[in-house]
Amino acid sequence: MVDKKMDENIQHFCAITGASARDAKKFLEYHGRLDVAADAYFNNPNAFASSSSKAARPSAPSTSKLNQLFDKYKDLEVDPEDVVMLAVAYELKSPKVGEWARAGWVEGWKALGVDSLPAMKGLVDKLRSKLSKDPQYFGKVYAHTFQFAKTEGARSVGTETAIAFWGLLLPVGLKGGALSHVIEEDDGKMDTGDEGFKDEYIQWWFEFLTEKGLKGVSKDTWMMLRDFIRTIDSKFETYDAEAAWPSTIDDFVEYARNRLES
Repeated sequence: MVDKKMDENIQHFCAITGASARDAKKFLEYHGRLDVAADAYFNNPNAFASSSSKAARPSAPSTSKLNQLFDKYKDLEVDPEDVVMLAVAYELKSPKVGEWARAGWVEGWKALGVDSLPAMKGLVDKLRSKLSKDPQYFGKVYAHTFQFAKTEGARSVGTETAIAFWGLLLPVGLKGGALSHVIEEDDGKMDTGDEGFKDEYIQWWFEFLTEKGLKGVSKDTWMMLRDFIRTIDSKFETYDAEAAWPSTIDDFVEYARNRLES
């Protein structure tokens, strides 16, 4: 029974810390409780390593350094309202606005290959550029943002909250090319040459949602808006009302066409 409990704790310890089973057992045997052992590992992952094994370790991002930096992440000197923080939240698996899980922080930066503030700051700049220019990466951050923005147990994001996050993401994607206009052709998606969705239409979308009095934005509407922006022409002429677009987007197209005619 004791061995079974230890095996379970080792599995949990490894899942939480990313440590090897051998290190997990050493920390658990010494500290007894899983939570105490995990905290001890985060504070000093090499506590039970011999001097020879320490010397043999490859030069990889330091878990110990990253844990020390976790408690002063504000030293990144990035405005919390900077759009790049949504990319950082995606990379570090932040579950909610203002929440940073220690395990996600440590493993996220390790996966990105950095463990110092100068390196983190440099990488943040690269993430900002990637978010702006790379459609696939933008899509990953965009999808994570919906989960990041909604409150616990909710199935939708409040309209005001959605507008705030769209206000960060959409201009960056349009400017850098991550939301560049594409069309499906026989040989795949190609740039049509049409300017597509314009910057000013972002504000039209916000005004439409406000006038409509929508209380919340569903995941379907959130996700499909990105596809809509990338495929619609600048005059909304190619929109297929028979396609499986959310009704909110159907209504917006009618709204936008009326504004273009007025």
